[in-house]
Amino acid sequence: MLYRKIRSYIDDHLRSNEDKILLIEGARQIGKSYIIRDVGTELYGNYVEINFVEDDAGDKIFKNVRTTEEFYLNLSMVAGSKLDRYENTLVFIDEIQHYPQFLTMLKFLRQEHRYRFICSGSLLGIALKKTVSVPVGSIIPKKMYQLDFEEFLIANDFGEDAIAHLRQSFEQKQPLSPEVHDKVLSLFKRYLLVGGMPDAVNEYLNSHNIVKVREVQEAIRELYGVDASRYEEDAAKKLYIRRIYDMIPSQMENKKKRIVAKDILDRKGDRFSNYVEEFEYLINSGITIPSHAISNPKYPLAESQQKNLLKLYMNDVGMLTSQLYHYNIQPILNDIASINLGSVYESVVAQELKAHYEKLFYYDNKQKGEVDFLVDDSSTMSVLPIEVKSGKDYTVHSALDNLMAIQDYHIVSSIVLSNEREIKTKGNILYLPIYYVMFLENKVPEEENLYF
Repeated sequence: MLYRKIRSYIDDHLRSNEDKILLIEGARQIGKSYIIRDVGTELYGNYVEINFVEDDAGDKIFKNVRTTEEFYLNLSMVAGSKLDRYENTLVFIDEIQHYPQFLTMLKFLRQEHRYRFICSGSLLGIALKKTVSVPVGSIIPKKMYQLDFEEFLIANDFGEDAIAHLRQSFEQKQPLSPEVHDKVLSLFKRYLLVGGMPDAVNEYLNSHNIVKVREVQEAIRELYGVDASRYEEDAAKKLYIRRIYDMIPSQMENKKKRIVAKDILDRKGDRFSNYVEEFEYLINSGITIPSHAISNPKYPLAESQQKNLLKLYMNDVGMLTSQLYHYNIQPILNDIASINLGSVYESVVAQELKAHYEKLFYYDNKQKGEVDFLVDDSSTMSVLPIEVKSGKDYTVHSALDNLMAIQDYHIVSSIVLSNEREIKTKGNILYLPIYYVMFLENKVPEEENLYF
């Protein structure tokens, strides 16, 4: 079984006296159902699981339910022997977004305290927009992502002591030994090929066969396309969503690495505003990672966001390399000089940062240049620029230098990530091995600073 960090969060919630309903949200195929099922069956003698997508494809027992009494009655028809008391009965509602009326109903299910509930959804960002009354005070929404690099290391038999050594080295800004560095970097490159989708990771661990791993990734990509057809009624919008999604790998190879509106249908005069709903679907479904442009980076970054200028990354780097290189593993494993891996490295950093920070931005200035990522650093109340380098010229970064030279932005420090083992500081720029991105996070303040 794959280790998932979120397991302890779910376990703690279900062991606590908190009666709000935990709602795990994230893209399809990232392991939400599996981890909830694993914790739920361990903690509760009476565990009931219903999947609304499967229900809609079958008997449609819950499709037209509008009240809690109807729900309890129908639930007893499919799981009556497993329903007892609140203290010993957990009901897991999977793919809750498929019947949006249940999102509103969660408030009343919580108030009635008949059973303990936990839910998951894969397109909640879309469903919540269509929900008349969102039960804000009755739910605890929690984002879940596919395996990050730390979880991938653990899946490859990296033990607690080894992970602790890496974290300590990162915190103390000490480089790893050449042997350990080579081992970790080798696994990082394999992560670029496999990504973090649980089925793909399990296939890699079982077979180490790139063809079989790619088959898993392609099946997931097709599923994402089917989802777009299922949740978007407008036929034209379905095609546009799929077109934009399919454009991401090739656009990542361009200098600006962003989708230009006029390229979607090869139609001059098209603007971003013509495709707002399509972009919202791709973002809210979790199958892409957005990064918004900032030309005037000041903390907090959300105040300076340019709404109509963004980059889209695929939510999983393995899915990207599947599209770019198919079965050829040599460009990534052997650093072929003629192939630029910039888009791949930038994508994996986006994937890691998205799991550790609320929002991603990038610096875009016609005069000063472009810096790959900007995130909020609450500990310094400053913006943290992050530049990603896949080649040997990792110390060349004119746009970052230009940005750091602007004193009005009050930027305390910045980071350059590369394949180099050595850790060094030059001025206010910290050079780190790229695998240390797994430890970058917007840290919660110390306990004594949480109360006021």
